[in-house]
Formats: sequence, structure tokens, C-alpha cells
Amino acid sequence: MSTTALSKARTKAPDSTEVARPSRTPRAPAPLSAFVLHRYDWSETSVILDLFTREQGRVSVAAKGAKRPYSQLRSVLLPFQKINVTLGRAPKQELNNTQTSDVQNLRTAEWAGGSAMLTGAALFSGFYLNELLMKLTGRHEAQPVLFDVYAQTLPWLASAVDAQVQAALRAFELRLLHEMGVLPDLSLATLTLQAVRLDARYSLLPEAGVGQSRGDVDVPGSVLIGIEAALQHGSLPALHQACTHALPELKTVLRGLLHYHLGSSVLRTRQVMQGLQQL
Repeated sequence: MSTTALSKARTKAPDSTEVARPSRTPRAPAPLSAFVLHRYDWSETSVILDLFTREQGRVSVAAKGAKRPYSQLRSVLLPFQKINVTLGRAPKQELNNTQTSDVQNLRTAEWAGGSAMLTGAALFSGFYLNELLMKLTGRHEAQPVLFDVYAQTLPWLASAVDAQVQAALRAFELRLLHEMGVLPDLSLATLTLQAVRLDARYSLLPEAGVGQSRGDVDVPGSVLIGIEAALQHGSLPALHQACTHALPELKTVLRGLLHYHLGSSVLRTRQVMQGLQQL
């Protein structure tokens, strides 16, 4: 056998079962539905945004170039306007000045439709909702129900009828506490588990829950039953309607509940609006 033939015989033939692996193209990130809750300067041309997304809850993103005069993001990244965004992880070296490790890059942002821009007192009411979400919801905790309630509440804030605005605010506060898991069953007395009576009045306290009236601010049992039914059925219009029957009482009671769960945090928007008696 010749040297060439021997060399070929000793050469291992390639395994015929091996199949070439196709190259994988990275998938584009799925778009998220979002609202801008808060923004602050990051650099001369960029900002950091706190977004409330339906799919991932509250997230922080870096919007590079958003402050440039001709940036398309300037007309998109507005409060109270629904947007669709895609995100990517920010390089570590870019996070030194942000003092946080979970900031993502904003890749794209598009307007997704929404109500008219809020102005005047409605604008402060909207910022009040944003501040509640900033201080009472965790990062990266999806809240699809609360996201939808927020989106449905914004148009009500622009109403010229003050009672409708107040009902919308109280309904959002109730839904927020309910989604946090800290609102007791309003159709039952918390300690005795007896059904709330339509013709009685009840107190609602952070630690004691629903109980017999103590002579301070209380709420009619019929209102509590209506609110609980609306919460269970997920009907925001029904929740608005239930709140309209005891707006002053609910305003005081819910303020106490929110203050308890906020701890030492102070709601700046409420401080501003208290003088205008809007919140």
C-alpha cells in the first residue's frame, strides 16, 4: 500500500450523523406596556425613568439622548400616557453614577394611545397616584390588575365634576390596598367574623380592621358591603358608585390606612393639594 493510501486509510472519516447547528439569532425583547411614573436627570442628554409596566411591575430605565432637542423620545416619554417599550440590560460601567444595579437601557418607546393630557388640579391628582405607586409597590413585581385600574382611572381625573374625581381617587386607593393584600374583607367584622349589617356603622382601622363604630369617623355598613362586592367582581365603575355614598368618611379612613402602610414616608403631592382640598 502506498504511503498516500495508508495515510487516507488512517484518517478518521467524519461522523455522518453530525448535523451542522444553525446559528441562533437573538430574539428581540417583547414590548412592555408602561406609564412613566417619575424621571430625573442622569446626564446632560439622558434621564432615568421609573416606569410602571403591566408585565414586570415597576422598573427603572436609562433613556439615553432623551433630552436632546430633536430626540423623538421627548414627545413620547410623558406622564399619564400609555407607551410600549423594549428594554435591555445596561452595561455595568454605565451604572456608577446611578447608584443602583437594576437600571435597564430603554431601547425603544412608542406612544400607545391614551387620554388627553392632565392639567390643573387633575395633574396633581395624577402625580398623587404616581407617588402611591412609587412608594407602595415593589420593583419587578407584576401588577396587571393595578396597571389596568391605573389606566382606567386617569381619564376620570379630568372630570369637571369634583365628586367623580374624588370617587376615582378613593376607588384607586381601595384597589391599591386590596392588591397589596392589606385590606380586610369589608363585608365581615374582622374580630368576630360576623357579617356587616346594612343599617350599622363601622370603623376601619389599620390594625383592628372592620369593627363597631367607636364614635370617631365611621362608614355605613351598606357602603362597606358595596365596596367589597365591587372589589370581588373587579368592577371599577361599581367601585366608583359605592364610594360616592360616603366620600368624606372614606377620604379620612383611607388616609389613615395609607399613612400606616407608608410608614415614615410623606406624600408630597398630598401636602401640596391639601390646601386646595382636592385629595
